Amino acid sequence: MKTIPVWLLFLSFAIVPGVHGESPSATDIIQKSHLAFYYAGNDGKAKVLMKLINKSGGERKRELTMLRKNESQGGNQKYYSYFHNPPDVRATVFMVYKYPHKNDDRWLFVPALNLIQRIAAKDSRSSFVGSDFTYEDVSGRDLSSDTHKFLREELHQGRDCYVIESTPRGRADYVKKISWIDRSNYLPIKEDYYDTQGDLYRTFTADSIQSIQGIPTVMKRTMKNLKSGHRTEVRFQTVEYNIGIDDDLFSERSLRRPPQKWIQ
Repeated sequence: MKTIPVWLLFLSFAIVPGVHGESPSATDIIQKSHLAFYYAGNDGKAKVLMKLINKSGGERKRELTMLRKNESQGGNQKYYSYFHNPPDVRATVFMVYKYPHKNDDRWLFVPALNLIQRIAAKDSRSSFVGSDFTYEDVSGRDLSSDTHKFLREELHQGRDCYVIESTPRGRADYVKKISWIDRSNYLPIKEDYYDTQGDLYRTFTADSIQSIQGIPTVMKRTMKNLKSGHRTEVRFQTVEYNIGIDDDLFSERSLRRPPQKWIQ
């Protein structure tokens, strides 16, 4: 089978009302943050603009529609991403069946070859479309794959945050991650990733948060590679929740024939 570049990105939505008071455990905080970042409502649709920006300021753009449906809060999910632009990736479709405790199932449809390709589970730490986001950044990492330690509470960019250190139990593209999680809604405001040399090499930031249908939503996010100088900016142009997405959308037939009512 020919090797196909994975032209895709889907970005999850953000949610969850927070609570104040006595600090919960690090694991509880991470669990709530995971729900806040990946499980908004019962389903969701977003029009997404992604910019890949090199250290000289040169840009490449991707425009796509992303759809997501939860089987349950914190449980299995399905994702469907349709690319509108640029022309060389138009009508490319990426579909994921997300499982919290085992490898995801992933499919890529490449219209130029009329080919549906299965994406290997080992690619979970690979880059999206040459971006600074990995598969795990986009669809989430199994919470049991890391151990979590509460470090402190502090103010970050005017937000009262929990600061949590996460250390992988096994293989990962980092040896340590430090997260700043907003106490009011449990959204991750910032994440610092450290490599095997102990150096900070990637930083995620939530740059804009809005309330969509009463749900706090990260409308712009950035991932920076501090060693290469490359960064990826993702902006949600529109977001809708609880729209009743059909199960039939997440099928092999829909990879080749995307339902227009969902991708427009």
